Amino acid sequence: MTQNINTKKLTAKDFKSDQEVRWCPGCGDHAILNSIQKAMAELEIPKEDIAVISGIGCSSRFPYYMETYGFHSIHGRAAAIASGVKVANPDLTVWQISGDGDAMAIGGNHFIHAVRRNIDMNIIVFNNEIYGLTKGQYSPTSPVGSITKTSPHGSIDTPFKPGGLVIGARGSFFARSIDYNVKLTTDVCVKAAKYKGTSVVEILQNCVIFNEGFHAMLLDKEHKEDRVIILEHGKPMIFGKNKDKGLILDPKTLSLKVVSLTSGEYTEDDIIVHDSHTDNPGLHAMLANMSYPEFPVAMGVIREVTNPIYNEHLIAQIKEAKENSKNKNLTDVLLSGNTWEVK
Repeated sequence: MTQNINTKKLTAKDFKSDQEVRWCPGCGDHAILNSIQKAMAELEIPKEDIAVISGIGCSSRFPYYMETYGFHSIHGRAAAIASGVKVANPDLTVWQISGDGDAMAIGGNHFIHAVRRNIDMNIIVFNNEIYGLTKGQYSPTSPVGSITKTSPHGSIDTPFKPGGLVIGARGSFFARSIDYNVKLTTDVCVKAAKYKGTSVVEILQNCVIFNEGFHAMLLDKEHKEDRVIILEHGKPMIFGKNKDKGLILDPKTLSLKVVSLTSGEYTEDDIIVHDSHTDNPGLHAMLANMSYPEFPVAMGVIREVTNPIYNEHLIAQIKEAKENSKNKNLTDVLLSGNTWEVK
C-alpha cells in the first residue's frame, strides 16, 4: 500500500471531487455521499489507494463525486468488476456502490456470489425500493402492493430483504443504516471498511421523485425511537423512547418477540444480548428481516463473523503453484514437453 507521506490529517472535503453533484434536491444520496466521505476521512487511507466501482442507476453516479479512483461500469456488473479490481490489486480498498435494482435484479447473480466468496471489499446498497433513474418501475425490494409505472394495480412480487439475501448467501458482514442518520451511516461504513471480507451495508434511501416518504414512519420525531432499534454487539436489544421495550426469543415459537419492560412480566435480564460475532446465522437473519409495524427495524451491524477471504487464499494458491512449478518463466514453458528444431 502507498505510504501517505502527507502528514496533514484527511477530512471529508479531501474526498470531494470538483464535479457538480447532479442528484435531485432532497435525494437521500446526498447524505449518503457525505457519510461515506466522512468515513473515508476517518479511515485515513490515502486517496490513491481507494477505488469506487459502480453499476448503473442514480446511486452509480457516485464515482464522479469522489476524489479517488473510480469506474462507472455497466448495469448489474459492479460486483464482478469490483471483485476483479480487488483480486488484481489486493492493496486497494474497494467500494462497490449499487442501488437495489442494480445489485439485486440484473446484478443479483454477481451479488450473491461476491458475498459467498467473501472477497475483501465493501458493497453499499442504496435501497429506495424503486427504480429511480429509469423513472419509477418497481424493484426487487418494492413491497407487495406498490403502485408504480410497471405495477399500476399494485406489485404482486414478493420482495427481497437485502439482509436476508446476504445471510442466505453465507455472507459474513451485514449492516443497515438510513440516509438521514449521517453519524450512524458513517460509523457502520467505517466498521465495514475495517472488516476483512465482503461487507454489505444496506442504506435506506429516500427517492423524492418516485418513492417519496417510503421510510417516513422511521423518521417521525415523536415515534422513531419506538420503530427503530440500533444494535450494538454485547448490549441487550432494548429500544423505545423511554428504553421500555426489548426483544426476546419466544421459547414456544423460536421466533423474536417484542416485550414491554414496564409490564412487570419481563426485566432487562430477559432481553437478548446482541452477538454479531456468532457464526450461527439464525438470529441474524431474523433481525435482518424484521419490519415495522410488527417489529422495530434493525440498524447498525447485524452480522460480523470471521470467514476465509477469497483473494488472500487465491494469492497464496498462486504463490504455492509458482514455487512448486518446474517452469519458472515463459521460456521454461515454451521448452517444456516435446520440442522440434525447424531448419
